[in-house]
Amino acid sequence: MSALHRVMNASFLAASILTATVVIATPTPVEAQAVAAGRWDVTSTVTELDVPGVPGFLVRMMRGKSKAEHKRLVAGQGIEALIAPDPKAQCRVENQRIADGRYAQSLSCPQKRGEPMKIARSGTYSATGFVGIATVAGTTPKGAMRIVLAQRAARVGN
Repeated sequence: MSALHRVMNASFLAASILTATVVIATPTPVEAQAVAAGRWDVTSTVTELDVPGVPGFLVRMMRGKSKAEHKRLVAGQGIEALIAPDPKAQCRVENQRIADGRYAQSLSCPQKRGEPMKIARSGTYSATGFVGIATVAGTTPKGAMRIVLAQRAARVGN
């Protein structure tokens, strides 16, 4: 696999892990704010990328790249539906707090080889979506990696 594919896979795996279409049940300290039912886009944009062994020009190419995940929410679902991790990634929610217009979430996501990736997310939310940052940290065969994603969710239709 080329270095470009490894970088793309790592950054978009991180985005996919963080923006799934299936909701998992995770307790929150208080009832999260309901969001409008309908179609939503959750967009993750690579803002920082540090992956050992990947040439600098590939890292520069990946910075600013976005991936949108499309979700459909039903009436009564809260903001937790938009920040739920992808079940296919088998991530475990270690900690989650959704209250007072702010969210914070810590995830542990297994890799095929090596230690699990750790993901820390935080941001603000309202009935119209969320804006936040996700930091993905893990280990590659060549050392520690770190990816930072800017995330935004917006309703796009019924």
